[in-house]
Amino acid sequence: MNLRRLSAMVYKEGLQILRDPRSLAIALVMPLMQMALLGYGVSLDIKHVPICVYDQEMSQLSRSITQRFDAAGWFSTVRTLGSQSELSRAMDGGTCIAAVVVPVDFSRRLAATGSAPLQAVFDATDVNTSNIAQGYLLGVLADVNARIAADYRDAHGLRSASLGQVDLQASTWFNETLDSRNFIIPGVVAVILALIGAQLTSLTVSREWERGTMEQLISTPVTALEVMLGKLIPYFAVGMVDAGVCLALAVYWFDVPFRGALSTLAVATALFSLVILGIGYLISVRFRSQLAASQIALLVTLMPTTLLSGYTFPIDQMPRPIQLATLVVYPRYFITILRGIFLKGSTLADLWQPMLGLVAFAAAIVWLAAIAFRKWLD
Repeated sequence: MNLRRLSAMVYKEGLQILRDPRSLAIALVMPLMQMALLGYGVSLDIKHVPICVYDQEMSQLSRSITQRFDAAGWFSTVRTLGSQSELSRAMDGGTCIAAVVVPVDFSRRLAATGSAPLQAVFDATDVNTSNIAQGYLLGVLADVNARIAADYRDAHGLRSASLGQVDLQASTWFNETLDSRNFIIPGVVAVILALIGAQLTSLTVSREWERGTMEQLISTPVTALEVMLGKLIPYFAVGMVDAGVCLALAVYWFDVPFRGALSTLAVATALFSLVILGIGYLISVRFRSQLAASQIALLVTLMPTTLLSGYTFPIDQMPRPIQLATLVVYPRYFITILRGIFLKGSTLADLWQPMLGLVAFAAAIVWLAAIAFRKWLD
């Protein structure tokens, strides 16, 4: 390998990037757009769930209980209903996702027995939101029940049992605030690198065919290895810059905790970039049309990264055959590493298994890319 020829190829490809506004837009603008869209648009948390209240009793006690839903911060009472028909119309029309119904004899039954039923109705067309809202509602009612039970014991001169009670003291590690953004944002870095890296490199060789410059490239003394390295090195540098921008946005804009070492993140990012760039280069060699190459690159990078890597759906909840299939989905290793570095502060020693997976993928893809290009015309 001749360093002079290699530097000439790198310089040529760098000029091509600077002269192509589409490549510059993909490399520089798209990461910012994706971080903004995914950072703000994707969330597993729900707040201010619109609920309706049908208080049939309208007592001071019933009003104080329904007001606790708004005070919790998870719910927002958008409408107070006056009949069962209004409840049906509100749920059918999508006015509220959940409705709380207080029966007409709520206070009387509570005073007599120490317990009284409340009815909750949920719109389950969105199952995820419905399940989360139900959990929030149960949390609010658990606090209400504890207060009511204490008041009932005091009113009737009862003593609470000193035995047979379990006091659960729960603590959360790594994501103490239980904010889903801290779980999602690290994975966004993998999505951005996968999409941008493959999209850009999938056009490198196919662009030569479409513009009629492949014959000139083949006639030069540049070797196939030098062609590959010359075309990938500029995009490798662009990918590392994009990764740095995403890291800065994640930490300083979205306030995602970063507890690991930059060196560990740099090693993992470099390995993942080699995999992505190698895949894009392979596609570019096999498909001479830029349109076909970009579509194939989108298919083989975006779908595995978002669906089968653990970024959106937990792998351990997938069927067993799908879990086994994800072992050959390269983004899953990088996303595991990212979350470990960001949230746990994991070291290379802690992450040796996913790191080994990335090393294996990088070695295989780079080898395939190196032998893919041939300096002859079909």
